[in-house]
Amino acid sequence: MANEAKPCPCEIGDKIEYGGLGEEVQLEHIKAYVVKPQASEKAIIVIHDIFGWQLPNTRYMADMLSANGYITICPDFFVGKEPWSQSHDWSTFQQWLEDRKATDIKKEVDVVLKYLKEKCGAKHIGVVGFCWGGVATHYVALQYQEIKAAVSVYGIVREREDFQIWNLKSPTFFIFAEKDSIIPLDQVTILETRLKEKCTADFQVKIFPNQTHGFVHRKNENINPDDKPYIQEARKDLLNWLNKYM
Repeated sequence: MANEAKPCPCEIGDKIEYGGLGEEVQLEHIKAYVVKPQASEKAIIVIHDIFGWQLPNTRYMADMLSANGYITICPDFFVGKEPWSQSHDWSTFQQWLEDRKATDIKKEVDVVLKYLKEKCGAKHIGVVGFCWGGVATHYVALQYQEIKAAVSVYGIVREREDFQIWNLKSPTFFIFAEKDSIIPLDQVTILETRLKEKCTADFQVKIFPNQTHGFVHRKNENINPDDKPYIQEARKDLLNWLNKYM
């Protein structure tokens, strides 16, 4: 699920066998995975996909960000509700999604921001999200002026009266895949056109050729040699965007 206008299920891809370098903590009503490098005032909120905050692939990405000098936190934005699983019946996906809306996370974001500022000493905060988390990242960039940088990886918020997709309050980088069956390129074109027409914040929309949904965090670069250059380029671009604004 990456497109709120037409949400649909997606495949988990290559599940990385990875334990993680951080720790799990309790923040008021939610749990979170936290990785803290030494002496950093910069923090990134990592927003998970439909497979939840404990997916090793997502923790691998959080650790990668931490290795580049960022306090990194991946909260459970499902707030204890069961994440999606490949064993679930896809026909029930819309029902499962009903109480897990990517645009209904303000309470949790506020808790995480408070924790990062008061407990971690963060003075510059960004957000990165994948798939469901890409939608959530787009939402956060529309709502929070204090977010210094955002990277939405294959996710779009649909435009309606209360969500004008172009009204970004944070510099935002959108990453898409050319052969994404979940987010058609015409939707990417609409987003980019709206941003060019009306957005006052800095933004970039980039489409990676020959790639499919989930390539940045769900493909293991070591067993996908044809995709490896694109995976590495996307991760480098992601870091460069964060470094530029934070």
